[in-house]
Amino acid sequence: MIAHKSFKIIVAFALTLLPVLSFASKEDDSIVEDEREFNATEMILHHIGDSHGWHFYGEAENSFTIPLPVILYTDNGLVTFMSSEFHHDDKGHHVVEKDGMRFVNLHEKIYQLDPGAEELILDKTDHPENAERPYDFSITKNVAAMLITVVIMLIIFSLLAKHYKKKEVSPKGLNNALEALVIFVRDDIARPQIGEKKYMKFMPFLLTVFFFIWITNLLGLLPGAANVTGNIAVTFSLAMFTFVLIVFNGNKDFWKHTLWMPGIPTFVKPILAVVEIIGIITKPAALMIRLFANITAGHIIILSLIGLIFILESAGVAGVSVPFAVFISVLELLVAFLQAFIFTMLSALFIGLAVEEHEHH
Repeated sequence: MIAHKSFKIIVAFALTLLPVLSFASKEDDSIVEDEREFNATEMILHHIGDSHGWHFYGEAENSFTIPLPVILYTDNGLVTFMSSEFHHDDKGHHVVEKDGMRFVNLHEKIYQLDPGAEELILDKTDHPENAERPYDFSITKNVAAMLITVVIMLIIFSLLAKHYKKKEVSPKGLNNALEALVIFVRDDIARPQIGEKKYMKFMPFLLTVFFFIWITNLLGLLPGAANVTGNIAVTFSLAMFTFVLIVFNGNKDFWKHTLWMPGIPTFVKPILAVVEIIGIITKPAALMIRLFANITAGHIIILSLIGLIFILESAGVAGVSVPFAVFISVLELLVAFLQAFIFTMLSALFIGLAVEEHEHH
């Protein structure tokens, strides 16, 4: 009886492997051809990276891309044009001529060709030999997405402020949800971590950070959306705001316990001071990396599951990867809120440690 059941299990397991085994039996030449046709790594990096145009779908002439302003500062002054002016040269590089200068868009990094150069020359490591990068102040996809988030925040908070000016007893709809979130940040984050006396001073920052991260995370889940908080420069900037607040609002007790701890032997104090200073630096670094890594990982997992369909070219794989991708997408809705909460909570905690008043006996 046991052998009969084991045989059934083995047969069922073998049947589930048939689609994979049939794919593995393809000729090597066809596999190499498929790899040339679809590059999963390139696709994933393209979708999670920043760009000078907001691409939604399609390729080449069949694509739908919203052009964005390109703003460059060169030795000859300011140069502006739309990203749609970039076109391909014979080697596939994105080039544009403006005011007697030639600019090349290489992997979404804009270079200015040397005077007299007709085309971009790359070395063995694919770095330009005859071009330099000008100062780039362009409105990229991530910048445009952040501006959209700012507009949304101005609209919803203007509506909430208008409601309070009318002194209505109970808000309704969107105002009710916003008020609940504001109270949540105040009562569950700011007050417990910073303290009753000083929490109101930091409420504008905490509310701004919480709603900015949450809204950008939600917008990032839409098709064709920008991966804003999955950009290390964005999370670095957010973490630096927290770092500045810690440094400039730290009281005497905070700096005394950081630089010259009381009750510690004198010869140990310099060593502990170095450790404490490193700790102050690593706190915003942890905020930066945590937000960046979690948001980027979610996007990569979803894109990888979808990419399996095109790599394996199997309907059976699609039947598995699509439901998993949908599940991860729904889970990302929770992650979008959770990451905003964690970043705000830890920022409040670090600020609270800096402004805490110690009892002296």
